[in-house]
Amino acid sequence: MFSQNIKKSIIAGIFSILTIGVLSILTYKSQYGVFLIASFGSTMVLLYGYPESPFAQPKNIILGHLITSVVGVIFLNFISLPIYLMLPLAVGFGVMLMIALNITHPPAGGNPIIIIMGSVSFDYLLMPVVVGSIIVVVFGIILNKFILKKEYPK
Repeated sequence: MFSQNIKKSIIAGIFSILTIGVLSILTYKSQYGVFLIASFGSTMVLLYGYPESPFAQPKNIILGHLITSVVGVIFLNFISLPIYLMLPLAVGFGVMLMIALNITHPPAGGNPIIIIMGSVSFDYLLMPVVVGSIIVVVFGIILNKFILKKEYPK
């Protein structure tokens, strides 16, 4: 059991390094734009550590990040409130929508905070949120389905 856990943690760590590494290289060493958001770090824990979780499924990863990011952008651009009110309301609405739509991805709960505090534009929804999420999911499928031969996505 112990060695199985060590193996799982090493594989998760290596694929987290590879995934975030590719997103970092695309962000900092290419002219294509931003591909990386902080909440993808938490996504790595679910995707590579617990891929059988409903929270780690592609639909949840992509749509969870997108929905909470849309909420963040809407609050930032259309809701005129002090930031100390805007942040909790945006996170609450994002969480509510993920759960109501059955696309819960816990790391995405932080996206409204990232978006509001970073004052990002609507373009942020495409890159890094959607494109970055798709890259993350592709790496997850490669590791889980093709290398580890797990049933992923479920």
